[in-house]
Amino acid sequence: MRSMQSVKSPGRDRYFDTLRAVALIRVVTYHTFGWAWAGMVFPSMGVMFALAGTLMAKSLERPALKVVRSRMRRLLPPFWFWGFFVVVAMLIHDWMPGWQIVYWIVPLGDPPGNAWGQQAWEILWYLRTYLWFVLLSPLLLRVFRLGPVAVLLLSLGPILVLHFAWEPPDDRFGSALTDLATFLFCWILGFAHRDGVLRRLKPFAVAALSLAAIAYGGWYAFTHQAETGSYDLDDIPLAQAFWSAGYVTLLMYAKEFFRIDFAWLTRLRRTDRLVTVFNARAVTIYLWHEIALILAVPLIDQFWNVPAFEKYLPLESQWFMFGIGWILIAGFVLLCGWVEDVAGKKKPKLVP
Repeated sequence: MRSMQSVKSPGRDRYFDTLRAVALIRVVTYHTFGWAWAGMVFPSMGVMFALAGTLMAKSLERPALKVVRSRMRRLLPPFWFWGFFVVVAMLIHDWMPGWQIVYWIVPLGDPPGNAWGQQAWEILWYLRTYLWFVLLSPLLLRVFRLGPVAVLLLSLGPILVLHFAWEPPDDRFGSALTDLATFLFCWILGFAHRDGVLRRLKPFAVAALSLAAIAYGGWYAFTHQAETGSYDLDDIPLAQAFWSAGYVTLLMYAKEFFRIDFAWLTRLRRTDRLVTVFNARAVTIYLWHEIALILAVPLIDQFWNVPAFEKYLPLESQWFMFGIGWILIAGFVLLCGWVEDVAGKKKPKLVP
């Protein structure tokens, strides 16, 4: 997921827009197939936080309060719209909420739910982390500008502290703190890109430090599988932090060093259009994709009752479910994506 910015304006960077689209596709792919290596091939969440950090630094050229309010306005209405259906469905399935239901209004902590709806609401950690970064950005950006390179490097410190020096509590606070520490570097990296810090760095130093971070993250993930049962970065915050830091730094620095802008993408009209839709409906795709995958299962079950479908369609294939999932995601984009337009104070459209 990760920025959830959905404004399309002249001068948008198609390289970043493409990265955001690829990140969303990778998220859906991972949640379909569960491939542990997917996060290493493309660390979507690190990419999304870095892109969001860049946009936030740009926006903070305006008064901070207005920027924070604008970001919350763009995020919360799509979340409320989606959350209404999820909450009602869980209530129907015997969920008894407590006072923590307030997190379904402003997700500063993980919104509560029952096991029946867990697959739908467990993705909300990203929105919660994004919201906290937005609230903290005026302060973070001020601190960053006191010593950009030093602050960028030191932003990996919190995850080291949480892992080696102090174990956070196993509750909402601990989860939020861990996620903030895990992706703090990527968010600050977005600041570094926006302020032109990256383009002033030496290629050898960037490559060496980035590859070292990737190597450490990969080594840690593969040597600590006994603790999680997998090398999946999503289950190993320290490995996720370092792998994402190195990988995303290379992506961001490559843009500056090679002056990549993907302007040629506009000549591929269908691909360019798809990238535009993914960016304009990023929140909708992220929120609704798990529900689409959930609904794909009973829908495919009904296909077995049609002899022709049973004979000619690969109903047992995960790839078939992946395809059905994207068809349903497209449906949700058409049915629910307009909420993003309303949140952005734009004329609602079925397809942006």
